[in-house]
Amino acid sequence: MPVTLRGKLVLCGDSTSGKSAITQVFHSDGAHFPKNYSMTTGVELCVKTVNIPDTQDSVELYVHDSAGKEVFAEHVQKFWDQPSMVMVVYDVTSETSFNSCAKWLERVRSQKPGVAVPGVLVANKIDLDQRRLISPKEGKSFAQSNGLEYFEVSAKEMQNVESPFYYLANEFYRLYQEQLDVFRTLSM
Repeated sequence: MPVTLRGKLVLCGDSTSGKSAITQVFHSDGAHFPKNYSMTTGVELCVKTVNIPDTQDSVELYVHDSAGKEVFAEHVQKFWDQPSMVMVVYDVTSETSFNSCAKWLERVRSQKPGVAVPGVLVANKIDLDQRRLISPKEGKSFAQSNGLEYFEVSAKEMQNVESPFYYLANEFYRLYQEQLDVFRTLSM
């Protein structure tokens, strides 16, 4: 019998890093890149189902696309209780957005202390290679030291946008299967 899991994905990072564009490209299966922006002032919810390979199961991702302006930080965190996954996004042309990743990650992890929450670090705007300030090596190093998987994407070019979402859905599913195995072992 197929299983559908529901997971809360907190998507965070500084404003203008491309969080909403990434979310919209993913949600539309690459059919829509937003040309006109209105700044996210709270949390926008997007829901999409990801099928798990080699199973009939799926994960329904509840993506909480969060405002990146500091003025909204306290308000936004009210929507982050009990996160299942975290995606931290930065703009490869902005040192400020990269340097803020630790702050964003800590804020999400503080919502579920002592619990390992699967996460990814997403380097966005790789299409702006001439203006790039943060090298892949720096991004990978930060990700590795914080227990995150690293992905490079371009929302504008719709390049690799799905990969971090699929990775998180599969990790969430894997952790669920591990918990099931523990319960099965305990009930024997």
